[in-house]
Amino acid sequence: MKVIGLTGGIGMGKSTAAGAFKRARIPVFDADACVHRMQSPGGRALKPIEATFPGTVKNGALDRAALRAAVLGNREALTKLEKILHPMVREEEKSFLARARRAAKPAAVLDIPLLFETGGRKLSFSIAVSAPKAVQIHRVRMRRKMSQQDIENVIARQMPDAEKRRRADIVIRTGLSRYETQRQLRRIIRGLRP
Repeated sequence: MKVIGLTGGIGMGKSTAAGAFKRARIPVFDADACVHRMQSPGGRALKPIEATFPGTVKNGALDRAALRAAVLGNREALTKLEKILHPMVREEEKSFLARARRAAKPAAVLDIPLLFETGGRKLSFSIAVSAPKAVQIHRVRMRRKMSQQDIENVIARQMPDAEKRRRADIVIRTGLSRYETQRQLRRIIRGLRP
């Protein structure tokens, strides 16, 4: 089974790329959705988060604003949060790949924003989605209620797009048009067919 790593910064088009793989019936592991589940009411990350960042879990639910305030701009606090979440995500990722292998899937996609930052995976190849910064900012502004400063802060904390492109085996340029993005993805998907 081919294991494909999919990455890209916020607003770069990872969801569009993941959707193309899903429509082609290639299973996709969504690391962001996994983290969201673990942080939802009853999620397994809540107890260690509350133990590390007291006051961030209220009435059994994560207070996202309180957690954001606790880690934003604090590298040490962010590292503590990552040490809670990353091992849990890795466990889920391994289970996902095992299920895909048992189902005899020809390929599986790991949609992981921090693919290169967290490393340690055996991949058949990696894909980075990329768009010009103005397009990226516009997409984030349209999708989320974030100020320009918040958007800039999130982008600044991520690995630079140029570095992701340099490390990736394949770069999908998503800033040209939706048609062009889909064309590039279809070419990759055709190559995955047995």
